[in-house]
Amino acid sequence: LGSVLIGLVLVLLGLAVFVRGLDLGLFPLGESMAHAFAGKGSLGWLLTFSFAMGFGTTDAEPALIAIAAEAAEVAAHAGAIVDSADARHRYALGLRLVVALAVGIALVIGVFRILTGWPIHLMIAGGYVIVVVMTMFAPEEIVGIAYDSGGVTTSTITVPLVTALGVGLASSIEGRNPILDGFGLIAFASLTPIVFVLLYGILV
Repeated sequence: LGSVLIGLVLVLLGLAVFVRGLDLGLFPLGESMAHAFAGKGSLGWLLTFSFAMGFGTTDAEPALIAIAAEAAEVAAHAGAIVDSADARHRYALGLRLVVALAVGIALVIGVFRILTGWPIHLMIAGGYVIVVVMTMFAPEEIVGIAYDSGGVTTSTITVPLVTALGVGLASSIEGRNPILDGFGLIAFASLTPIVFVLLYGILV
């Protein structure tokens, strides 16, 4: 019990310092970059930056690296891939790249939605209808991994920068809601990896 309590206190302290660091560093960075891109009025560069940020932060996400390695072990035991270190490494790397690509595309869609003002609830609802349909055709072994990948991408590295990008962009466009649009990007970032991983399971 003593070691658990000590660990709990350390986790709380660590999270408090981490969140303070986000407030001082990452949030202002993301917001200022979004303002700068919006001020330049270059849609191409804004979408390119959004994709690069989504892809880069997700590929570096520690939770995704861990779950991809576990998924490779599951696939090997299920006979979906050859049970060798090289095959597991390729499968885990492929899974990471698919999820990172999904988040990059999600940010492009989300940023474009902020600019155009498309209704977010219809897009999210439509996305989950696609998820339900794809689940019926996906291999059983990949379904749990696909659903978990949506949660993994909304973690310590990705969420602060993505939220800051959405809030900063929405703040610089008249008539947009920074809270709704900022966190709307997170909704896309957690939805598209499920679709992409299900598709990855069906094809691979």
